[in-house]
Amino acid sequence: MLFAETRERARREFADQLNQAARRLFQASGAEELETTLAAAAAPFAATILVFRVDGETARSSKIEIPLASAAALAGAIQTRDPVIAAATPGEVSTPLIELLGHVSDDRAYVFPLVTGESVPALVYACGAVQGPALELLTQIAAAAWTAATPPPAPAPTLVTIVPLPAAPAAPPVAEPVSPWDRLPSEEQQVHLRAQRWARVRIAELRLRKSTAVQAGRSHRNLYEVLKDPVDAARAEFRKTFFAGCPSMVDYLHLELVRTLAHDDADLLGNDYPGPLV
Repeated sequence: MLFAETRERARREFADQLNQAARRLFQASGAEELETTLAAAAAPFAATILVFRVDGETARSSKIEIPLASAAALAGAIQTRDPVIAAATPGEVSTPLIELLGHVSDDRAYVFPLVTGESVPALVYACGAVQGPALELLTQIAAAAWTAATPPPAPAPTLVTIVPLPAAPAAPPVAEPVSPWDRLPSEEQQVHLRAQRWARVRIAELRLRKSTAVQAGRSHRNLYEVLKDPVDAARAEFRKTFFAGCPSMVDYLHLELVRTLAHDDADLLGNDYPGPLV
């Protein structure tokens, strides 16, 4: 009885810790504040935490800059977009990082990528008493917050020069195309952004809580079959929360299922998967 109560209390405390971290991440304004917030939020889950900003072929933190060519573990996390566990050796994490952190020969380094769309703008580097599942979930939440805090730059306008023919009237000006997103009212755009964040967090939690089932579903190409109950519950909640009152809504939950759980291979969801919500 005492053991069960202690375990339940530990679970509640852990969930509350993650919830508070997620709240602080989504409140951060801009990439720099988000990096600082992420480092603080991740600190309880490892003895050492560094947050690297990926800048071309270099990973930069507040303490050190590492050329990715000299750190295979960091480069591998960016390339695969999956967490990497590696020996803390010069070839895997670089000599300067070993000297900075005082790694010894049997140390392990954990590298968690922040995946936003097709890019990895940042990495979380952890070592010593690492709680991998918690850090993986935290980096996925941070990736969603990063997307919200650092919107992509607007594309440069296309300049069109119209040369009139001799003795002919000038052609009318070419109107700039308006994207479907720009046509949406700002309130509706905010609903879309909330739906995207909700889907990312919900699937990240599912990946953490059902990691064994996720791996089995990928291997047998039947993710929906092995995760039917939680997926159906999430689909029902997403439909009720976001589709009602938003005629332009997109099934972001389906997109996250494909991207995060099925590694961009929709066939891994299996033949029984009902498809996107409409």
